[in-house]
Amino acid sequence: MTAPRERGGPGARLTAADLKAARALTIADVLPGPGDPPLRVLFCGINPGLVSAATGHHFARPGNRFWPVLHRAGFTSRLLRPAEQGELAGLGLGVTNLVARASARADELTAAEIVAGGERLRALVAQCRPAWLAVVGITAYRTAFGAPGAAVGPQPEPWGDTRVWVLPNPSGLNAHWTVEAMAEEYGRLAVASR
Repeated sequence: MTAPRERGGPGARLTAADLKAARALTIADVLPGPGDPPLRVLFCGINPGLVSAATGHHFARPGNRFWPVLHRAGFTSRLLRPAEQGELAGLGLGVTNLVARASARADELTAAEIVAGGERLRALVAQCRPAWLAVVGITAYRTAFGAPGAAVGPQPEPWGDTRVWVLPNPSGLNAHWTVEAMAEEYGRLAVASR
């Protein structure tokens, strides 16, 4: 079941019951439609958090640094709110997740779910053919693609015509990456993807 629109609009407070119900929801991918530019970068999160699933917006949990980092890195001309995720398609950007199932924390996922999500992601990339796939989360990338030695940055093997870049996870729980350091790494991809 796909998440409904955010109840009460931006800033609406979610209840414990809303978050509990969000575990049964998924979020639609943000992909270009007719009239949008070609997909330059497809960002792939690990899985939706409960706030994201409840609102239907990727990276929606307060404290998630995806949107500020995307702006600081030069992907967007202004700081977008999660509810404005649809504007990404017009910039040649998209968002998906490795695993559709919502959870409070990514460590609630099984390795089998992550591997299956990697297979789904390969099929999506073959269909959408982005210039770059940006996986946000090194541990999930290593698990999904059997690459235990992978490091943050561009990966050596493209997927057909799509090049792959692993980025730090913007979750507020990933405290050892500062906003500034993440923006620098995301900025390297922004330059490479122009």
